[in-house]
Amino acid sequence: MDLTQLIHDCKNHNKKAQEQLYRLYAPKLFSVCLKYSRNYVEAQDNLQDGFLIIFNKIEQYAFKGSLDGWLKRVMINHVLQQYRNQTFLSLVNENIAEEVEIEIDNDDISMDFLLKIIQELPDRYRLVFNLYVIDGFSHAEIAQMLNINIGTSKSNLARARMILKDKIELYKNEEPKILPSAK
Repeated sequence: MDLTQLIHDCKNHNKKAQEQLYRLYAPKLFSVCLKYSRNYVEAQDNLQDGFLIIFNKIEQYAFKGSLDGWLKRVMINHVLQQYRNQTFLSLVNENIAEEVEIEIDNDDISMDFLLKIIQELPDRYRLVFNLYVIDGFSHAEIAQMLNINIGTSKSNLARARMILKDKIELYKNEEPKILPSAK
C-alpha cells in the first residue's frame, strides 16, 4: 500500500491502516521513546500512548514535510508533556559551567553502555541532553518545550555532560576483572 493512501486510511480511522502504520514506524519511534524515558518499560508505555495521540492527530498531518519527522515530533512532544509541569525541571542556581567535552574511544565504550548511563541521568538532565545533543534542538527551543528558561537549559546540559564524563572516566578506569580459568 502506498504511504499516502495509508495516511488517508488512518485519517478515516481504518484500524488495519493504523495497525500497518504502527508496524511500520513503531521500531523507529520506540528508539525515540527510549532516549527520553527513564527505562525500557516506561518507553513501551510512552510508545503506546504516543501512537494513540498520533492516531487522534493524524488529521493534522498536511503532507508538508516528511511523515517521519511529523511522527517523531508528536512522539517527542508526548514524552516531554509528561515532564513539563513537574517541578524537577526548575533550577535554583543557573551558573553555567564551562562547556564539558566528552571524549569517547569507540573501542572502549559500547552503545548499550552509553544508552544506559544517559537513561540513568536525572530526568531534567536526560531530557535536555537528548534534545540538544541527540536531536539538535537549540536551547531556546528546549526552553520553550520544557517550559524553562534558556539558562536552565544550558546549565542542565552542562551538568548532564559532567555526570556522563565522570561515569565514562570511572568505567574506563575500572580494573579488568580476571575470570578464573577452567581446568
